[in-house]
Amino acid sequence: MNDSINFSLITSEIFILCAICFIMIVDLFQRDKERNLTYALTQLTLIILFFIEYNHINNESVIAFSGHWIVDKLSTVLKLSIYLITFISILYARPFISHRNMMRGEYYLLTLFAVSGMMIMVSANSFLTVYLGLELLSLSLYTLVALQRDSKLASESAVKFFVMGGLASGFLLYGISLIYGISGSVIIADVAQNYLTNDIDLVSQFGLVFIVIGIAFKFGAVPFHMWLPDIYHGSPSSVTAFIASVPKIAAFGMTMRLLVGAFPLFVQDWTNMILVIALLSIIFGNLVAVSQSNLKRLLAYSAIAHIGYFLLGIVPATDASYSASMYYIIVYAFMTVAGFGIVIFMSVENKEYQEISDLRGLGRYHPWYALMFTVVMASLAGIPPFIGFWPKLEIFRHLISNGMIIEATIAIAFSVIGLFYYLKVIKEMYFEDATQSPEISSSRSLKIAISINCLLLILFGLMPDSIYHYCLDAFGVLA
Repeated sequence: MNDSINFSLITSEIFILCAICFIMIVDLFQRDKERNLTYALTQLTLIILFFIEYNHINNESVIAFSGHWIVDKLSTVLKLSIYLITFISILYARPFISHRNMMRGEYYLLTLFAVSGMMIMVSANSFLTVYLGLELLSLSLYTLVALQRDSKLASESAVKFFVMGGLASGFLLYGISLIYGISGSVIIADVAQNYLTNDIDLVSQFGLVFIVIGIAFKFGAVPFHMWLPDIYHGSPSSVTAFIASVPKIAAFGMTMRLLVGAFPLFVQDWTNMILVIALLSIIFGNLVAVSQSNLKRLLAYSAIAHIGYFLLGIVPATDASYSASMYYIIVYAFMTVAGFGIVIFMSVENKEYQEISDLRGLGRYHPWYALMFTVVMASLAGIPPFIGFWPKLEIFRHLISNGMIIEATIAIAFSVIGLFYYLKVIKEMYFEDATQSPEISSSRSLKIAISINCLLLILFGLMPDSIYHYCLDAFGVLA
């Protein structure tokens, strides 16, 4: 269905822009250091957005605004995930930034700007709209990383992030410009139609290569991963929790729109490129993570490996495999925000405990939180019955059912290697001698947030279809 101008289709986007303007004005008149009202309004905005979007979950697919915008089940499910995990990341962020020189309204406003960029990315139906959403997200993230102005490490990370992000955007934009030059259109459906009626030429293949490189850069996949560990390590932990989780969901939406939507006839070309990138990410990420002693860097290299597993789900190029890949990226984002929640939880007023050895004695002195951290690590490792096991199982199942036995075997073998560094964290908590109790955050809201987040990992693990059903439905695959 094509409806050229229908503002009801962008209700969420209009609402978030109005909310940002309102919160910006309200924040100007606040005098309290904690910015309680700004925080409350930001979280209320995300809750309202969730309910607005949930009402569209059973609607038919609609294309509007001269083909630049699409509202379908894929965009709806991805947006719901974005709102939910952003809400959790802000819960974690508040006690962290209140003890540092970051408690300003800008933190919450930039987070909402980033969310609006991601909303545009997943509903984009043209190269132009995808790029506008991507740049709105990227500029918000660069500023968030630099927000802790008294930290040299954060400033350095922001510059690195800006340079590498600009390079990635340049690759993507150059690829898009080549495709536009050949097809004469930026509308994704028109580009796909052009290749149905015309031969595939060398310039189009070059354009596709640049687009795949741009996407791989944004995900932090090997060999375009060099920025990711340094950014994760140098950014304030609350910002890392957000960067490492929610934008990956939007990047999945962008990948589906660009590759699956615009280049169905190039499927053999881009799946071969993604297969190489995925396998390199799995091998490199797992091997380097084994040697890490810093928890944030360990999670960064494990993120590279997880991106590899997720990208493997795209390679079979079937609706069912796309559903499994979507399931993986949503669950990964949910687990990662909990993983960096641990780092935030171990951050007291004047110090951040980031080394794995800092967790020693946690099992003895704080058994409940040690148990919660164990749940996160076991879930990231893909140990049943935790939620992290099921998406991996689906990815491997689709690889094997499509005859990709060697690729599945490599992925499974390195998944076993990945167990080592996750279990190393658990060993530090329970089996290493500690003479004193490790310091933890005194924030009651943070303790409640991390407990709920980790318990949900167990609950969703026991009911894996609760999320997977929506992913299957987004691609029209019957559960």
